[in-house]
Amino acid sequence: MSGERDLLVRLAEGPVSGDALARAVGQTRAAVWKRIETLRERGVRIDAQPGRGYALAAPVELLESERILAVMRQAGSVSALEVAWSLDSTNSELLRRKAPAQGAAVLLAEQQTGGRGRRGRHWASPIAANLYLSVSRQFSGGLARLGGLSLVVGVAVAEALRQAGYDGVGVKWPNDLLAGGAKLGGILVEGGGEHAGPARAVIGIGLNVRMPADFATTIDQAWTDLARLGVDAPSRNALAACLLDAVLPALDLFDDEGLSPFLARYAALDVLAGRAVTVHGAQGDEHGIADGIGEDGALRVRMAQAVRRVHAGDVSVRAS
Repeated sequence: MSGERDLLVRLAEGPVSGDALARAVGQTRAAVWKRIETLRERGVRIDAQPGRGYALAAPVELLESERILAVMRQAGSVSALEVAWSLDSTNSELLRRKAPAQGAAVLLAEQQTGGRGRRGRHWASPIAANLYLSVSRQFSGGLARLGGLSLVVGVAVAEALRQAGYDGVGVKWPNDLLAGGAKLGGILVEGGGEHAGPARAVIGIGLNVRMPADFATTIDQAWTDLARLGVDAPSRNALAACLLDAVLPALDLFDDEGLSPFLARYAALDVLAGRAVTVHGAQGDEHGIADGIGEDGALRVRMAQAVRRVHAGDVSVRAS
């Protein structure tokens, strides 16, 4: 177990002196101080007051695999569920492992040191604040069928959040979750396989739950988190179970029937539909009106002369 995690577990129990904290975790006071500074740098607010010792400025809930599985309805679909303290990226770690022969392998982390989004963009990943979750699974039908997978996962996550009371959550093509025009989360699909044979995918989900103010300054776009959306932010363990209960059946349905069952569901959540958009591509910027998605998951954009089909690997799209 990580030394920082040990400290957080003890601090979660209430204020504690430096001496008592050192005894509880079996370290010197100097070592404890260094670890507390590390936690602060990574987004955990820890107060220090004379006569009171160290205390968390706000409650912290750590992820526990047993708690997640205990409340999941789809636990039977999980071949393994693991919670790591710190990883470069949950996606990267699962890509280093073999995909399970059956079911889905799930990996969560309290912190990512190299969290990333589409096109390698940095993903802010403070400790024990948000949700960083990846699922590894095999799919039939070949690599080409996985083109719309990020849309499927986006639909499943957005629907689950709406059912939990976050009514304004929508999906922005190809892989963003938005609320009130600001980014709430994102989906990153990676993998490989044969063009016509079995394929494996690792699906990463990053969701802002309670973003620390210090980390917010590192984000270069409009953002939000569940704590800002007017509903009490849920237990992160319960939230992980809720999302997995939505995503795992969606992956099964996608494997069986492709993107078709999700087209109408996507349309109901599409935040770009009918909006002016700018398509940034190798040939320069083009402007048009977003017009939903095609059967293959491509974005339809109505331009002056025709409807253009935009594929995620080719361009980026921003609302104008």
